[in-house]
Amino acid sequence: MNLIHHYFPHLTDQQRQRFQQLEMEFKSWNERLNLVARTDVDNLTERHILHSLGIAKVVEFTSGSSVLDVGTGGGLPGLPLAILFPEVKFHLVDSIGKKIHAVQEMALALHLTNVTAEQTRVEQVRPKFDYVVSRAVARLATFHTWIAQRYKRPGDATSGLYYLKGGDLTEEIAEAGLPATLFDLSDYFKEEFFETKKVVFVPATTV
Repeated sequence: MNLIHHYFPHLTDQQRQRFQQLEMEFKSWNERLNLVARTDVDNLTERHILHSLGIAKVVEFTSGSSVLDVGTGGGLPGLPLAILFPEVKFHLVDSIGKKIHAVQEMALALHLTNVTAEQTRVEQVRPKFDYVVSRAVARLATFHTWIAQRYKRPGDATSGLYYLKGGDLTEEIAEAGLPATLFDLSDYFKEEFFETKKVVFVPATTV
């Protein structure tokens, strides 16, 4: 947890405690459900929790706003972001019921009253949101068609998709034909893991 404290020094005592508890809860559920690769559990803080928080380095979600986490799996990036932004509502969706059950139980254990979780496909989600977040669920062109109609109107300049991706995204962004902005997480985190990791921002559609 020292890694999170290092990069987010202004956490409250409650937030620090929740991040610590999240790690314990996640590891416990991972033994049953394999939420992340078992070989990766030793790197949970760096490669999953801190990686999720990379989104918070490029956007400050406004108090009272709402965020949709698509393909959340074991609650990433939604649960870490919900700890960091207690005044923001997070709705986490995934098509796999066992994973959503784990997310619901973790949110309950952490007393995260700003989190809801639902087993569904994103195309079937009816509410509208200020922001969408996700970790590399599909190629950008495909993913954007799923979430393009999920935004509230009108949004501000920061409203849109914050997509955690890795590697050279030149071809993928060109294929999507979207006005995407790339943020290198290596500008914010010094660990080797983040050298190729990025946040892709695509503003909320205006059509």
